Amino acid sequence: MGNHVTANQVQSRAPRSQQRQAPPVSPAPDAIGGTVSVEIDGKSIKVPFGTTILEAARQAGVRIPTLCYHEDLCVAGVCRVCVVEVEGMRTLQASCAYPITQPIKINTHTRKVRQARRHIIDLLLANHYGECYACGRNNNCELQALAKEYGVDFFRFGHPEKPRFEIDRSSHSVVRDMNKCVLCRRCIRTCIDFQEVGVLEAIGRGDQTRVTTFLEKPLAEVICINCGQCINRCPTGALRANDPTDEVWAAIDDPTKHVIMQTAPSPRAAIAECFGLPAGTPLTFEMNTALRRCGFDKVFDTNFTADLTIIEEGTELLLRLYKALVLGDKTVALPQFTSCSPGWVKFIEHFYPEYLDHLSSAKSPQQMFGALIKTYYAELNNIDPKDIVSVALMPCSAKKFECNRPEMCDSGYKDIDYGLTTRELAKMISEAGIDLPAMPKSDFDDPFGTATGSGVIFGATGGVMESALRCVIEIVTGKKVEEFYDHADIIPVRGFEGIRYVEIPLPEKLGPVIDLLKPLVPNWDWLAGATLKVAVAHGTANARKIMEDIKAGGHFSECHFIEFMACPGGCLGGGGQPIPTSPEIRAARAKAIYAEDSAYQVRKSHENPVIQRIYGEFLTEGPGGHKAHKLLHTHYTPRGKYIS
Repeated sequence: MGNHVTANQVQSRAPRSQQRQAPPVSPAPDAIGGTVSVEIDGKSIKVPFGTTILEAARQAGVRIPTLCYHEDLCVAGVCRVCVVEVEGMRTLQASCAYPITQPIKINTHTRKVRQARRHIIDLLLANHYGECYACGRNNNCELQALAKEYGVDFFRFGHPEKPRFEIDRSSHSVVRDMNKCVLCRRCIRTCIDFQEVGVLEAIGRGDQTRVTTFLEKPLAEVICINCGQCINRCPTGALRANDPTDEVWAAIDDPTKHVIMQTAPSPRAAIAECFGLPAGTPLTFEMNTALRRCGFDKVFDTNFTADLTIIEEGTELLLRLYKALVLGDKTVALPQFTSCSPGWVKFIEHFYPEYLDHLSSAKSPQQMFGALIKTYYAELNNIDPKDIVSVALMPCSAKKFECNRPEMCDSGYKDIDYGLTTRELAKMISEAGIDLPAMPKSDFDDPFGTATGSGVIFGATGGVMESALRCVIEIVTGKKVEEFYDHADIIPVRGFEGIRYVEIPLPEKLGPVIDLLKPLVPNWDWLAGATLKVAVAHGTANARKIMEDIKAGGHFSECHFIEFMACPGGCLGGGGQPIPTSPEIRAARAKAIYAEDSAYQVRKSHENPVIQRIYGEFLTEGPGGHKAHKLLHTHYTPRGKYIS
């Protein structure tokens, strides 16, 4: 039913992260596009022309240590930990930045190489302040691992006796401790090239070089979108999430507080990595048991409000289309943008505020949940909302910022009290002496334990779009989505291409309006034979491409609905997920998410029986009604001020 194209077919310009490659050395014209022979530690292999020594070594099964290098980022070659000997060359070469353009012989672990690496590590430690045991990255720090590997047992060149920089704790999401920075510039490359935000830069020269923000302002006062991608790529403890676990423990230990936890799908597909299991090992139901043993009174499923988001956001889209196409309202903002990624919301606020009215007014599932917990759930269980402590387990550091936005208090209280990352919950579970993989399985608590496969796939790029399409296609056509897509799997919107574009042709004969939407539209005749145009983008560098295209009146300005996620791969690649991260790790997490979706009996949001119940009992005016809009929506004024 759908046709799609990828970003390469829409826009040919390569991202800057692919443009910043080291120039070839003495290229042989006849070798370009061919292969080159290379000998690494006595092992001969052939590699494509231009392959770096590091890449060739990995193909040969030879390990070369790295620090500034990261699979997601452009080449920097600044740390020199990966140096090797190239026969015939006087100096050692950085293997991550040396392209192979002619046959060469390489030695990766000679005495000269080992000594150079040891001295580099010694020099890095000479400027690295702090004790490892008191660092949040203890036992998961790349500098610490290198020091162990190269036998560093004393500070050859001394060690800082006191910190040089004040720790920046201004942000709700990210804490910066530049005393632990090793100037690898991964954070800079992440922010400028990978996400195209540009908060961080290196200033100064020599031993005065430091990574900082514009005018050295605190993070809370610059254009940081709180995505936390810099944290996921920092090799040390220089960047970390703002951790509220002490406050959460205090709430659990307070007998007057009723502490609930909601868990998003992406952490459940990733937390196993914190306990030594392979990426993509799901521990959803083991985690429920662990949370109860930690002391949480109730454990709920964020997928429930992901289903609710689809109903509210999908209804909003249909109403926008009806007003524009039938009523001729030229003030309707199309395409409609998704609004469940707080990093993306912050991005559009900073860089494209003139398009804020294109954002869906629907809150994120996290914030919808918070509003319902302190209203509907509190009434249902006769609990004073002031005694409820609402905690959200999210893959995202930006969710910490989102729950602290002053407008997120439509319940009459702070809707979500604390946001925890996957890493922080893993730490809490370990602190409680719990071996998570060994836990027995248990289900979520009622009434928010019933969700669908559509809620689960919110965790992957394209998941919000797929969930919305499953719902909208059935509501509008009156037919099962399986008649258009096998097993309701809308494959064209899935995948890790930066941008995907899909056209969904609707049939000439459409179904009746369901009871829930009868007060809003009389029929679907105005959509008969129409083509719904949608797009998906993950990572704000790709979001920028779409927004610039829309500004220019290009291809994407013709879309009706666009899903934006701030993080690579969507939520499964969020800034609060386990470290390290890589394309392969994110793909494994996605596989776990889609496997969980396929295991659900109910896979469409509008078929969730508890969703139907909440509209019957609590949100009685239906989607977009007065109470639903008060609790589940926000909107922007023409000047871009975010209000409820």
